[in-house]
Amino acid sequence: MRTLGLFALVAVLILGTGFLQSWNSALIILNMGLVSAIMALGVNLQWGLAGLFNVGVMGFVALGGLAVVLTSVAPVPEAWAAGGTRILGALVLGFVSIAACVLAWKRLPRGRRGWAVAVLSIGGFFLYRAVLDPGVEAVEAVNPAATGFLGGLGLPVVLAWPVGGLLAAGVAWVIGKTALGLRSDYLAIATLGIAEIIIAVMKNEDWMARGVKNVIGLPRPLPYEIDLQNDPGFVDRAAGLGLDPTTASTLYVKLGYSLMFTAVLVLVLVLAQLALNSPWGRMMRAIRDNEEAAEAMGKDVTARHLQIFILGSVLCGMAGAMMTTLDGQLTPSSYQPLRYTFLIWVMVIVGGSGNNLGAVLGGFLIWFLWVQVEPIGQWLMNAVTSGMAEGSWLKAHLLDSVQHMRLLTMGVILLLVLRFAPRGLLPER
Repeated sequence: MRTLGLFALVAVLILGTGFLQSWNSALIILNMGLVSAIMALGVNLQWGLAGLFNVGVMGFVALGGLAVVLTSVAPVPEAWAAGGTRILGALVLGFVSIAACVLAWKRLPRGRRGWAVAVLSIGGFFLYRAVLDPGVEAVEAVNPAATGFLGGLGLPVVLAWPVGGLLAAGVAWVIGKTALGLRSDYLAIATLGIAEIIIAVMKNEDWMARGVKNVIGLPRPLPYEIDLQNDPGFVDRAAGLGLDPTTASTLYVKLGYSLMFTAVLVLVLVLAQLALNSPWGRMMRAIRDNEEAAEAMGKDVTARHLQIFILGSVLCGMAGAMMTTLDGQLTPSSYQPLRYTFLIWVMVIVGGSGNNLGAVLGGFLIWFLWVQVEPIGQWLMNAVTSGMAEGSWLKAHLLDSVQHMRLLTMGVILLLVLRFAPRGLLPER
């Protein structure tokens, strides 16, 4: 009853937004709530099920956004002709250099392997840059105002969602092999640093995704509103419902995204619940609660941590690809830790760490508050300052502080939950 009541409350809040504000706003909140719930599920797998403190959620979300560009954008033939082959060759050289360093470290005697790895890494780096830099300059010089990058594969954009998960999984494997042996606080620092590196690369490597110039007009799985408005059949159906074509087309597209995102969330939630209640899930919780006892029972703790770290990162990457598809553009500078790490953690903590339904609830509830707190704060400050004299410094200060209401509200909610419901609104059973 508690679970049903809380989800009913979230439904009432979203429906109330539709009735009191607009259905367009309600569907925007619903769609981003669905995406946020998937991100929260990923973090809940890592923390709630395995106790892994991942503060690099932003990086995996950004990789999902990058996957949309690399998968769905049409290739740029001029850029490929100018320097695409050189860039691919440089990337191959980079991987070969890394593989050579790994082999040298594993197979050479202890006294020689350090020098060998140093020589191979330094030589490989200069060779890599010698091949890469001319290709990058040639690609970025091809119509830089409109393209200046290689483009993607030109595949359907929906395929970018699993590709985003795979890309995040690959990076998570690298991070896990190097950082999962660290203690929880050091793991948090490592994941945060690697997430910042991912964002820095996306901002500066224009040949890959235009950097801070952004990639706009990404393909979408649903028709454009203008095409629907020019469709006589759609216009007639909209008129039959008492809607003008502009409003009807906007609602149609957003409702289509809602149905697609809901299908993904339901699938992910069912799989997460099955995993949670399986012997594998019980084993992961045993490792989380007492690693030493689990190791004594013959469990490979490091391998299991790596496994669930990758699974949680896959969900974050998929959600990032879905969000970029919804936005229709990739903006690397928009990926900030406050939005894509801190807020996701607040969702998990408030909803209930270790409870998949709690993570979904937190995703919807916290996102609703994140969106609605600022307009509510504006109304509240206007009401509070209505009796103050014009030009009053206090009135000006209060009105200028409305933009900070989001941070204040999130902090207050987090403190209240930690004080009165430290296990979240839907605690782990």
